[in-house]
Amino acid sequence: MTLTIPVFVGYDTHERVAMNVLIDSLYQHSSVPLAITPIVMRQLHGVFHRERNQKQSTEFSFTRFLVPYMMDYKGWAIFMDCDMLCRGDIAELWGLCDDRYSLMCVQHVHEPTEKTKFLGSIQTRYEKKNWSSLMLFNCGRCQALTPEYVNTATGLALHRFEWLESGQIGALPADRWNHLIDVQAAADAPVEQGGPALVHWTLGGPWFRQYRFGGGRLATEWFAARDEAFRLWE
Repeated sequence: MTLTIPVFVGYDTHERVAMNVLIDSLYQHSSVPLAITPIVMRQLHGVFHRERNQKQSTEFSFTRFLVPYMMDYKGWAIFMDCDMLCRGDIAELWGLCDDRYSLMCVQHVHEPTEKTKFLGSIQTRYEKKNWSSLMLFNCGRCQALTPEYVNTATGLALHRFEWLESGQIGALPADRWNHLIDVQAAADAPVEQGGPALVHWTLGGPWFRQYRFGGGRLATEWFAARDEAFRLWE
C-alpha cells in the first residue's frame, strides 16, 4: 500500500460547494497524506464521450468507473460521491482494503419509494442501489473497466457490477461508512461514540435550499464544516 491515499471525488457543476466541503473534511480528519482528484467530465477529452441521459442525476454517474483506468490499473484507490461529509479518519477506511476482493463497498439494501430526488432528477430503482457511491477499487483486478466499456455499457451493467464475477465484492461496515441520510435510521452521534465516519446526502443535501435541513443535526454539522473551510482569517 502506498503512503499517500488516492481519493477520487465525483464532480458535478451543481454541487461544487458540496465537493469542496467534502475535500476539506477529508484533509481535516486524515492522519496520512491524501492525493484527492475531482473527476471533472469535461476534462476527460478523448476518454469519456457518452452522451448524458435523463436518468443520470449527476455528471459523474459513469465517469466514476474510470478510476482504475486513471490509476493505470495499479494499486488501490477510493471513489466517493461529492454529496458526503467525512467525520473520521479516511485512513481507517483505507486500512480495510482486502486483496481477496476486486472491489469493496457498503452493500446497502435501498429500495427508494420516491420518484424524484434533488433538483427533480429521476430516482431510479435497481439492485445494488448506492453501492457505487463509495468504492474501494483494487485497480489491477478491474481491467474490464476500459474507457470503451465505460462509454458503451448500460448504466445497470456498470452500477450493478456486472463486469465482476460473483464473490469479488467485499463488504464495508454499513454503520461506519457511507451512511445514507434520511434513508437509514438517524445516526448523528460523534464518531468517537460510534457514529458514522462518512455520511451521504443521497436524496439532496443542505447546499440545496430545499434540502437545507436534511439530516437534522448532520445538516448543522455540514454548515459548520462549510463555515470553517471558508472562514476568512485576519
